[in-house]
Amino acid sequence: MKKTVEKTVAILISLLVGAAAAQDYPNRPIRMVVGFPPGGGTDVVARILMPPMSELLGQPIVIDNRPGATGTVAAGQVAKAPPDGYTIMMGHVSVNAIAPSLFSNLSYDVLKDFAPIAIAAAVPHLVVVHPSMQVSSLKELISYLKTQPGKLSFPSAGNGSMPHLAGEIFKSLAGVQVMHVPYKGSGQSMQDLLGGQHLVAFDTMPASSPHVRSGKLRALAVSSAKRVASFPDVPTAEEAGLPGYQVTTWYGLFAPAGTPPAIVNRLHADTVKAMQTPDTKAKLDGIGADGTVSRSPEEFAAQVRADTARYSKIVKDIGLRID
Repeated sequence: MKKTVEKTVAILISLLVGAAAAQDYPNRPIRMVVGFPPGGGTDVVARILMPPMSELLGQPIVIDNRPGATGTVAAGQVAKAPPDGYTIMMGHVSVNAIAPSLFSNLSYDVLKDFAPIAIAAAVPHLVVVHPSMQVSSLKELISYLKTQPGKLSFPSAGNGSMPHLAGEIFKSLAGVQVMHVPYKGSGQSMQDLLGGQHLVAFDTMPASSPHVRSGKLRALAVSSAKRVASFPDVPTAEEAGLPGYQVTTWYGLFAPAGTPPAIVNRLHADTVKAMQTPDTKAKLDGIGADGTVSRSPEEFAAQVRADTARYSKIVKDIGLRID
């Protein structure tokens, strides 16, 4: 009985302290950790969201790129950061939902060590080829790959990243062999793709779309259920002849577990407001991103749980494991 009372008192004190801290929040700059180098999709979305959020919060948001192990190094650091709202992370479906199915030695628990705040954007992937590839459709690419098994390679943002998983799912559905080459982020992998060291990739819209627009890459299909408004001439994989190829990457804000609910709710509310500004909407539309935000931190947390279970099955079905 005494221990129960002590625990209840401790919880009440924690809530009161958290509420008091939230009233003064924020009163100094906020660090937004990105687990990938500049130039990749996670970094692009973070830099689109940062200016309007800084204005709404009344404090600078400093983006801190900390690449390593496909974003999981940064996630481990954020999980151990003080839960005071001054360290947040631009998370990613691979880091915050898929990683447990791929890595056996994670330094964090995706469901216990974070307080989900809000989805920042969701994007499909593009199947792209280097212009030197003499294929003009997805069917032609699949036919070529079947006649040249293992000859081509595809780059990704790292082992276990969504571009990696998107490539593995493509290989499984199409019945082809393409060698995977991991990098430390999409910014780096894209450079080698543009340079012709690789001829095909399955990266996100933010990472791929600028190069498709410039003519440096050719888009054969998009991995969404319907065509993307900013690329109306690019067919869905279903239309292009590969049924079932639907891959979506979401990016979302997370705080360390234990961050006071009042601070989490403040960050969620300002994320929603920032996403609804015309400038932010236009920039997200330009990279083919869906800016529909979660209605509450609880709704986002539910999606994280659902995707963790969903991708666990997918990863098991394709037999992918990274240790």
